[in-house]
Amino acid sequence: MKIIVTGSNGLLGQHLIPQLVQHNHQVIALGRGPRRITGIEHIPYQNLDLLEFDQVRHFIKSQQPDVLVHAAAMTQVDDCERDRNKSREINVNATENLLEACLPFGAHFIFLSTDFVFDGVKGNYREEDATGPVNWYGETKLQAEQLTEKYPGDWSVARTCLLYGIPQGASRTNIISWIRSSLEKGERIRVVNDQIRTPTDVNDFATGIRLIIEQRAIGIFHLSGREVMTPYQLALSTADFFSLDKSLIEAVDANTFSQAGKRPLKTGFSIEKAERMLGFSPVDLKAGLLRVGG
Repeated sequence: MKIIVTGSNGLLGQHLIPQLVQHNHQVIALGRGPRRITGIEHIPYQNLDLLEFDQVRHFIKSQQPDVLVHAAAMTQVDDCERDRNKSREINVNATENLLEACLPFGAHFIFLSTDFVFDGVKGNYREEDATGPVNWYGETKLQAEQLTEKYPGDWSVARTCLLYGIPQGASRTNIISWIRSSLEKGERIRVVNDQIRTPTDVNDFATGIRLIIEQRAIGIFHLSGREVMTPYQLALSTADFFSLDKSLIEAVDANTFSQAGKRPLKTGFSIEKAERMLGFSPVDLKAGLLRVGG
């Protein structure tokens, strides 16, 4: 299939695009600025501002993809809270532009979302559970989900939780890379122990998205790891795996930090639907860390 992937320079794009290519899909990568993904230089790359609707419409019309995976987003929770207009433009308006541009060609539209669309009271969320974001980032992602659900063509929403993996180039760090790098430098770190998550290996998330594409699966899917833990527990496991000094890790509560955006306390996913309908089968944390460790 012919697949456009937005946000190709990010952590997910760096892992999703090679996997799609390995499974014989034709991929076109979209991003802002120069190409940062390495190893697949033969893949067409387009620098495109998703807020410029005429440019978006022209590009989509010229390519007429079978599938569009929308991974581009403003994901820094505190930055979203501080600049609500900018984050709404990037997370909501850009999604609306892409949906409108894809409609004439019947492309399968896949929007990538987050556990932060939930309020964090219940945890172990299923796809049909009521949403209720507690920060502006989650609110913008929920608004974009709602736009996606109104798309007259085939649509899917793939939510994930606490994504980790090996970043390339100038990509932002994720929780595992931050923990490992800090401890290797002998730096003390404080990690919250009152939030619940189901950490997700980026390769597994990419596989889940590919399964959605290949099975033309419609609707909302939760794609995460199975293991339920706090970020502090994740940090201890990471230190153990890489034989780093656990004494440098201090357990703290979320209110220790002065953050612009509130975090939901208990999220994490039930992935039963994805397992049953897609054959999704994520690795355990040890195997995920092995991938990170190379």
